[in-house]
Amino acid sequence: MEQLYILTTEFCPRLIPTTIGLALITMNEARLWTDGRYFLQASRQLSDQWKLMRLGEDPAVDIWMADNLPNNAAVGVDPWCISVDTAQRWERAFAKKQQNLVQTSTNLVDEVWKNRPPAETNPAMVQPLKFAGRSVADKLKALREKLMQEKAQGIIITALDEVAWLYNVRGTDVSYCPVVHSFAIVTSKSAFFYVNKEKVSSEVSSHLEENGIEVREYGEVSSDVALLAANQFSPSSATDITENCINEAEENTCGFVWVDPGSCCYALYPKLNSDKVLLQQSPLALAKAIKNPVELDGLRKAHIRDGAAVVQYLVWLDKQMQERYGAAGYFLEAASKNKQRQSSETLKLTEVSVSDKLEGFRASKEHFRGLSFPTISSVGPNAAIIHYSPSVETCSELDPDSIYLFDSGAQYQDGTTDITRTVHFGKPSTHEKACYTAVLKGHISLDNARFPNGTTGHTLDILARVPLWKDGLDYRHGTGHGIGSYLNVHEGPHLISFRPHARHVPLQASMTVTDEPGYYEDGNFGIRLENVLIINEADTKFNFGDKGYLAFEHITWVPYQKKLIDVSLLSPEEIEWVNSYHSTCRDILASYLNDSEMEWLKKSTEPISA
Repeated sequence: MEQLYILTTEFCPRLIPTTIGLALITMNEARLWTDGRYFLQASRQLSDQWKLMRLGEDPAVDIWMADNLPNNAAVGVDPWCISVDTAQRWERAFAKKQQNLVQTSTNLVDEVWKNRPPAETNPAMVQPLKFAGRSVADKLKALREKLMQEKAQGIIITALDEVAWLYNVRGTDVSYCPVVHSFAIVTSKSAFFYVNKEKVSSEVSSHLEENGIEVREYGEVSSDVALLAANQFSPSSATDITENCINEAEENTCGFVWVDPGSCCYALYPKLNSDKVLLQQSPLALAKAIKNPVELDGLRKAHIRDGAAVVQYLVWLDKQMQERYGAAGYFLEAASKNKQRQSSETLKLTEVSVSDKLEGFRASKEHFRGLSFPTISSVGPNAAIIHYSPSVETCSELDPDSIYLFDSGAQYQDGTTDITRTVHFGKPSTHEKACYTAVLKGHISLDNARFPNGTTGHTLDILARVPLWKDGLDYRHGTGHGIGSYLNVHEGPHLISFRPHARHVPLQASMTVTDEPGYYEDGNFGIRLENVLIINEADTKFNFGDKGYLAFEHITWVPYQKKLIDVSLLSPEEIEWVNSYHSTCRDILASYLNDSEMEWLKKSTEPISA
């Protein structure tokens, strides 16, 4: 009898990945694969029943299974929670020992998760054109042109943010990501939205109907995919419109069905004819990443309001640290006068209580809809955990003599934000200053880059690392990711990273990307600085090869803590960059701050000099 091994993953292509983690459960052991952002956290949180497998250091999961599981082993997976690309890669690895990938009929984790909260029925919402900047009709027209170019009769869209972007809808089904649990199928003549119909209000229904989109129940997608593959798929007569569609004579009814192998659920793939499937990245991924002028304008405005909220938070936190802990504060360098921790729960500042306060400042801003991810609020050794997640039960109290790192962001209806700053309210050590300054130098180096069209984020990643490498330092995460427009805070298909897949998509004008180098010293502290950038065409003196050149525009506006900067390590050009950035911070945030907040900002942005 074959032994069944179970794989489970927190990456569900039809959902939104916030964590990279994959577990393999056998009768004798349990292994967890995760990447460098989570090595320290996983090693602390996993029980001794688990073995941590470090991606990039230990064998990949498919290689490990092929080498260590017996011949003819059956490996069970929930086919709704792995992509076509992943499944095919595993099947190739399994072939040498006749191992089999088995689709389980139910998710076995759900079977044992008895107290799992029931799914909520949250309403979908229309993203108005004044924020979306591009009509559904225009997006569908462009998508259908892509279908014609590839001789495809239709496309199955499973990535939630792509469905939301295409149909200009948003929702609250996934925490921190304004998307709806849904699928879409688009053909040359029809468009379908698969969703729990209880989520569709009359406003959303009218919006979809006006754009020729038929709403079907979420569970119907499986049978409709099979019908599409058999050329028997058709809309209801009431929604079979042609005014925004390609001429019927041009429709290829026997063409390919386009699916993105990196996001399409493996559960849908067997329903298709393998010789009539176009396995290629969704055209919506790039279209969504290249922001239109309205989206870019909204992102700039959202980041200004967000910057004001973060400055207000720092003003508040600076005052609290001085009053409650006797800290020297944001500006002065001295050990705290009062080493005693607060015994009163009402006076104590914790990683969670201060992050709640930050959320309050953001919530007061126009178009705020929620956070874009759980705030990473981390003190001292916790800051060395790259994606640290504090909880009320176990979080640390703030320490005036330790580094404090906070990585946070918000969802505003006109844009998504993501910012990281690292501060110290006491006397930072010489080593902490040197590390902070090396991170800042890398941050500035990437921000200043000019590069030809066709350049990928893999090429640029080194710019942020060289200042750290000079001192023998580095970090285990990528340097930048795309940002959505009131969508996912992590958006592809482009990125800035040392990982090979960063070579696949060149950076282009009107994309967004973060600039976030860091340094993490296990057991001591962590440092990260992060701004959001927009990629623009660059005005260069020459244009070698007629390629055209690109440059970055930073749209995040919060000062860097001057007392953490060792100015002697900065070049004149880097000093000028810091002073220019701080000067713009003062000007751009002034109208959002009261007098005392503005005085704090002026002091924090006074020019530095060698």
